[in-house]
Amino acid sequence: MLLKDARIGQTYIVENINLPFALERRLEALGMTKQTPISIVNRKGKGILIIKLRGTRFALGYNITRSIKVKAGGMNE
Repeated sequence: MLLKDARIGQTYIVENINLPFALERRLEALGMTKQTPISIVNRKGKGILIIKLRGTRFALGYNITRSIKVKAGGMNE
């Protein structure tokens, strides 16, 4: 499933990031790598999410969330 379809309060595991090279490297520098658990904190409109990644909250826009493939997993917070 794509990150844009994730539900609030659930935890997911990143499977694949399909973004331009520079943006993908930036997300990796922030800690979003394959097999990283992320929690969905809130939704702000179509595909815009606030996530918790390694203890830090990030807001991701629709163009990013539609390009990240995730699977259900991890512990719900």
